[in-house]
Amino acid sequence: MANTTEAAAAPFGRDGGVLTVGGVPVDRLAARVGTTPFFAYDRSLVTTRVERVRAALPDGVELSYAVKANPMPALLHHLSGLVDGLDVASGGELRQALDTTVPPERISFAGPGKSAAELTRAVAAGVTVELESTTELARVREAGERLGLTPRVALRVNPDFAVRGSGMRLGGGPQQFGIDAERVPAVLAEVGAAGLDFQGFHVFAGSQNLRAESLCEAQRATVDLVLQLAEAAPGPVRSVNLGGGFGIPYTARDTALDLDEVGENLAKLLAVSLRPALPEARVVIELGRYLVGEAGVYLTRVVDRKVSRGTTFLVVDGGLHHQLAASGNFGQAIRRNYPLSLATAPGGPEETVTVVGCLCTPLDLLGDRVSLPGAAIGDLIAIFQAGAYGLTASPTAFLGHPAPPEVLV
Repeated sequence: MANTTEAAAAPFGRDGGVLTVGGVPVDRLAARVGTTPFFAYDRSLVTTRVERVRAALPDGVELSYAVKANPMPALLHHLSGLVDGLDVASGGELRQALDTTVPPERISFAGPGKSAAELTRAVAAGVTVELESTTELARVREAGERLGLTPRVALRVNPDFAVRGSGMRLGGGPQQFGIDAERVPAVLAEVGAAGLDFQGFHVFAGSQNLRAESLCEAQRATVDLVLQLAEAAPGPVRSVNLGGGFGIPYTARDTALDLDEVGENLAKLLAVSLRPALPEARVVIELGRYLVGEAGVYLTRVVDRKVSRGTTFLVVDGGLHHQLAASGNFGQAIRRNYPLSLATAPGGPEETVTVVGCLCTPLDLLGDRVSLPGAAIGDLIAIFQAGAYGLTASPTAFLGHPAPPEVLV
């Protein structure tokens, strides 16, 4: 855990032993925010990560941000000036995306269960609707007829393969996501008959993958599938969203993704397969967690220290209602600690402690038997890798505690 924590904390830096975010010591930042707990995101780390991804990806590959990873408005506006497009998964995210500088034609709307009202808003805005069923196709066509507009659409494809090593599987086998690959040609014929503005394909088979070879294998299979399906397209393919799924390390057993290997594979696919066969297509990589996850930290204050039958507990004013993933209740089969550290200057020798939140449930466990410098009541604890799937992926109403502020520094 020590090495993982050091790697997660290093980009933020310290000033006199106090963790900094955006160059500001967190004790001073807490005074500025006015309360704890809170989320803090370092804008320079987000910018640096986007630049790193751009450098690794071949020329001609566009970068889209998956808003679901973190829709905090200031962060979203910052990213809108760095990426080529945005992917949204609800009417609420659509509204936020349309408030940025990203043009509507560079916004895509994915996700199952889009309501007729959401689809009408998407058609009116001119964004690309990622069709996930024939029901959505009918709803989009009807919305276009009512509005006197030609809807922009792409097909989200559920491939006939899965991605090895993914934290969550979003393709292969039966899925609520996308249209089964074998049914796509028939749906493409319906799209053509309806006179919709066909853009292309979106294939996203898995998320949170740290294995470069697995991602490369999935991208090769995705390109083969898209080229096959393109033969049935009702017009030229103008967009190919290869998904993303790039993972970040959360625990001691995780190894950071080899981004350069992924970029080299994409360069080959672009030169050998995609450009010759689909010369008009924009090729898109869609990332969320990978762009913002490591740029965020959740800061919570120690409100009590107690010893129970030989175990020292640090009780903090935050918890799983704000940071569900760090508690192990957001997709972990076996609970493992997120990297966390004492954010204020250490006041005592290293000790083994268990960090728990303020909720009246044993599920509210943030750090199980972790080694920390001696912490006292009033000290700040930092939980790293908190820039993605934090606040908006957590049960904030649980037990009636107030929602934490978010700041971009």
